[in-house]
This record gives sequence, C-alpha cells and structure tokens, in this order.
Amino acid sequence: MGVSIFMLFFVILIIGLLAFVLVAKGRTTRYSEAGTGPDERTIAEFGSPVRSLYTSTAFLSLRHHIIITDAAGVPVYESSSKVFSFRDRTDVMRADGTHVAHIERKVFTLHQRHYVTMEDGTAFELWSELFHIIKDIINIDGLGWQIEGNILQMNFLIKDRNGNAVAYIGQKLFSIHDRYSVDIYQPQYEEAVVAILVCLQHMVRDREASSSAAYSSSSSSSASN
Repeated sequence: MGVSIFMLFFVILIIGLLAFVLVAKGRTTRYSEAGTGPDERTIAEFGSPVRSLYTSTAFLSLRHHIIITDAAGVPVYESSSKVFSFRDRTDVMRADGTHVAHIERKVFTLHQRHYVTMEDGTAFELWSELFHIIKDIINIDGLGWQIEGNILQMNFLIKDRNGNAVAYIGQKLFSIHDRYSVDIYQPQYEEAVVAILVCLQHMVRDREASSSAAYSSSSSSSASN
C-alpha cells in the first residue's frame, strides 16, 4: 500500500515537472517558421539577420536525414547519417549534392564531443562543458567559438571569439520532425553554421535519449522494489 502511494506521488510529481517544462519552453523558445521572419526578441537583441534557414528531420528515417531550407522553403542543404553508425558518421551536402562537411561523434566521453571536417579542410570540435545547471556551454575548438544555450528554453547562441553573434538557433516545441530555425549574422560562415546546427541537433537528440533511458531504468527499478 505504501509503495503504491509512493508511486502515485512520484507519477504526479513527474507530470507536474513535465507540465512546467513544457510551459516554460512554450514561452521562451525563439523558433520561427519559414516566411514569418525571425523572433522579435532576437531582432531586438542582435538586429536583423542576413539570412535565416530552417531544418526538418525526416520522420521514421533510419539515416537521420535532415533537410535545410531557406525562407521560401527551397532546399539548400541536407545531412544524412550512416545507418547503425556507432560514431554517428554524418555528411552535410548542398542541395546540388556537393559535399560540405563530415561529422563524427567521439565515443566514450562525458563531454558529447563531435568532430567536424569541412570540405575546404577546416576542422573543428564541439564539446559540452559539464556541471552547468542553468545554461549549457558548448565550446567549438578550432574556431574559438562558443555556443551558449539552454535545452529547457530551446534557444542557442553561436558566438565568435570576440563575443559577437554568428547565428541564433531556436528549436520548435512539439514537432515530430525535430524542427529548428537559425538566423545567420555572419554569412561568410554559413556552411560552418549549418554543420554546427546539424551537430547540435544530434547532441540534443542524444541527450534526450540518455535522459529517457535513465528515467526508464529508474522507473523499472522503483517498480521492482
């Protein structure tokens, strides 16, 4: 009887926390749909971007296929991951099929490291700093950039080594296609931003999968007791 009451309390607590998270995300995410223009808060903070792009992940795709379009909905880039790749090997291409970047995830690391090699030979590495409760910090070694974000708020700012905005990323709430918008402020780095955007989507997806697995394991352990 005591265990049942505890489980009921636990379920109510989890539902309450999920409701709080969803409300918080809905109020703070700066995702914008193609054709609607950037979020007003982003414009107020950083000015009007030079260009905006939008991503959509193919639903039920084994290859984790991401399509990236412009404001008119025209495909500009796409990424595709190898099926059952332990290192999450991913290639980013332009719409005409020419290669842009290759991405690989480092295995056995707490920092969610991803290595990116651009077609022109530029190489950089993304890795998450640990122990940040409120704000996520992702360093981009090789470029001297940083991503500041918050998975709760679903917003991410890419900053250059001088602290200037390179791009601002927003994730859509409630989307089976895992949609993101990215407002680009330094267009000379557009392809690097696209590669970083693809990395970020993979990092968020992996973190959500880890959290889900940990929650399932905890629930199973509680039920068995």
